[in-house]
Amino acid sequence: MDIASISNIKKELKNIPAEDLQEIINRLAKYKKENKELLSYLLFDAYNETEYIRQVKEEIDVQFSGLNRTSFYLAKKTLRKVLRTTNKYIRFSGKKETEIELLLYFCKKMKASRLNYKSSKVVFNMYINQVKRIQKVISMLHEDIQFDYREELEAL
Repeated sequence: MDIASISNIKKELKNIPAEDLQEIINRLAKYKKENKELLSYLLFDAYNETEYIRQVKEEIDVQFSGLNRTSFYLAKKTLRKVLRTTNKYIRFSGKKETEIELLLYFCKKMKASRLNYKSSKVVFNMYINQVKRIQKVISMLHEDIQFDYREELEAL
């Protein structure tokens, strides 16, 4: 069975009545947790991005509070999980400012965790890659906004 392209799906969605479209969205939300999370963001959080960022930061705080400092292996797994969650929320938003805010927060929390991340090449590379990603996204923004974020990035 062939999967339709995005452009074909967009064309078809324009021709579907509102009731059928609502039923399709409900079925999508039933089958995968991530679809339901995205739908929740689009319906309830997309209008207030600052509140959304605050909620995601709280989620990151909760995950960092469970960071195992006794075993570096378990700490590394937890950091990967936190980063995966952060990236998921970044994808939901799709806004560059949100991406920068959340990645900066992740890096700050990583530094504040008192974990010697420089001793592990994998964890250090994870940190460096996020800093590079922040720099790349900052370069895509307007110059005035770039200045503010660059100052925060320099603090890292």
